[in-house]
Amino acid sequence: MAPTPHQAKTAKAKLIAGGKQPKARIARYLKKTEPQLVEGAKISLLLKGIRCSDSMATVLKDMRSVQSPHSKMLSKNNVIVPFDDAGQQSLEFLTTKNDATLFALASHNKKRPNNLVMGRTFDRRILDMVEIGILQYRSVNDFPGLPKKRLGSKPLLQFVGDLWVSDVNLKRLQNLLVDFYRGDPVDSLVLSGLDHVMVFTAAETSVGGQEAYPIIHQRTYYMKLKKDPQGGKAPVPYLTPSGPDMDFKIRRTQFAS
Repeated sequence: MAPTPHQAKTAKAKLIAGGKQPKARIARYLKKTEPQLVEGAKISLLLKGIRCSDSMATVLKDMRSVQSPHSKMLSKNNVIVPFDDAGQQSLEFLTTKNDATLFALASHNKKRPNNLVMGRTFDRRILDMVEIGILQYRSVNDFPGLPKKRLGSKPLLQFVGDLWVSDVNLKRLQNLLVDFYRGDPVDSLVLSGLDHVMVFTAAETSVGGQEAYPIIHQRTYYMKLKKDPQGGKAPVPYLTPSGPDMDFKIRRTQFAS
C-alpha cells in the first residue's frame, strides 16, 4: 500500500534537507512516482457513490472491461460528494492510496439520476471534474455473441461534430476522454492489434422549447480487418456494434483555470 500524502511529503522534505533516508517502503514508492521522460498508462479508479443503482454499477463494470488492465474498481459504497471540499479530499486520498490519476464516481438519486463524475488528478490533487447525466445506456452484455476486447488493446477514438471545437467544455471533456481510454502511449501501431473503435458524436438538442444543450452519443464497435476485395494492400475494417453505448449530457464541470 502506498504511504499517505503526509508520509510522502515528510520523507521528501527530509531527503532534500539532507536528513536520514526514509524507510525502504517509502523510498521505493518515491522512486516509483518520480517524474519520467516517458510516462506509462494512467490508472483509473472506479467508485460507487452514496447510492448506486444496479444500472450504474453495470456502467462501472463496462468501463473497467474497456480500460483493463489499467483500471481498478472498488466494490463498497463511498460517502463522497465530489464537488464539496471534504469529498475532494476523500477522492485525493483514495486515488493516492490506489496509485491512480483518473477516477469515475457513479451514483443515483432523485435529484441527479444516473449520475457519473469523471475526473483526474495532478500531483495528488484534483485537477478536472465533469459530472454527466446518462440518458440512455446499452451494456456490453446487450450485444451477445461478439468477441470481447483483447486485454490491453488500444481503441481508435473518433470525435464527430463541430461542437468538440467550438464548445469550451466539450473541448476539455474530449481531452479527459482521451486520457481515460488511450491506454499505453506508443510510437507505432500494429494493425492486427486494433479490435475496437469508440465514436463520440456531439449534437445540440432542445426539449419543450428550452435552450438547446449538447448531447453526446457514445458508440463502440468491434472491428475486424479483412482483405481488401479490390486488391489493395491495406486491409478493410468491418464494424459491428458491440457496446458499451450511451447518450449523456454535461451537468456540472470543474476545470483547472
